[in-house]
Amino acid sequence: MSIDVITPNSHGNLDEEIAQLMQCKPLSEQEVRGLCEKAKEILMEESNVQPVKSPVTICGDIHGQFHDLAELFRIGGKCPDTNYLFMGDYVDRGYYSVETVTLLVALKVRYPQRITILRGNHESRQITQVYGFYDECLRKYGNANVWKTFTDLFDYFPLTALVESEIFCLHGGLSPSIETLDNIRNFDRVQEVPHEGPMCDLLWSDPDDRCGWGISPRGAGYTFGQDISEQFNHTNNLKLIARAHQLVMEGFNWGHEQKVVTIFSAPNYCYRCGNMASILEVDDCRGHTFIQFEPAPRRGEPDVTRRTPDYFL
Repeated sequence: MSIDVITPNSHGNLDEEIAQLMQCKPLSEQEVRGLCEKAKEILMEESNVQPVKSPVTICGDIHGQFHDLAELFRIGGKCPDTNYLFMGDYVDRGYYSVETVTLLVALKVRYPQRITILRGNHESRQITQVYGFYDECLRKYGNANVWKTFTDLFDYFPLTALVESEIFCLHGGLSPSIETLDNIRNFDRVQEVPHEGPMCDLLWSDPDDRCGWGISPRGAGYTFGQDISEQFNHTNNLKLIARAHQLVMEGFNWGHEQKVVTIFSAPNYCYRCGNMASILEVDDCRGHTFIQFEPAPRRGEPDVTRRTPDYFL
């Protein structure tokens, strides 16, 4: 096992930035720019199907609910003591998208082998202009530079991960254009999420009770039945597809006779949905343990009426 040699104080500034972020205090525009430049160098080297070793804790949507992310780390263990795999949707909806995504990117730069951050459908220019992240950047920084810096970085996030060659992890779901993991490995992912096609499907599709492929009510991606997931798992020697993207009231939900699991890690989504959150611990022996958690105590969020959440996003 190789061990990274770290010279004294080589991560001093970064550790200070992480400590600041853990207090829910955003970095300066210049600090964000420097952080994202370092992150881009790391992410460029990662695969569209990024291999991940166990033990690892797999997490679903966060959606700017910073204090609930802090609760997740309290329950699951701090990084780097615990290895993490996040399956996208760090921004929009919640009040602290800036602090949430900055912290996760900072942890990625500080501990690149300990945390994997995949792209979700909200890690896009178009979606973030509608659902909150763009407006939050304007409010907190006075301009759109930080939004542009992050959305440029999002293009480099891996699309999927593969835990111990057995658990296929991604934000959304499968695609009729993809039969094998090698199909995904051959994508050029460094682009805005397209409106259609296989890359779009990976970030937008959902499992369904009906067989075959269906038209998605989201307007992007597809629905896919148990026959589809069984065939995909068989073709690629997989035991499980783990994904996020859908609100599930218990924080996790099995589907397709335990061939697919949905994990959602934003408790009381949009501060009003009343759902539990969960994370999935995969141990050294590849055993699975779900840990459910409730919202952290609210700390100073604005008392405003939010729009009724659109559950399809």
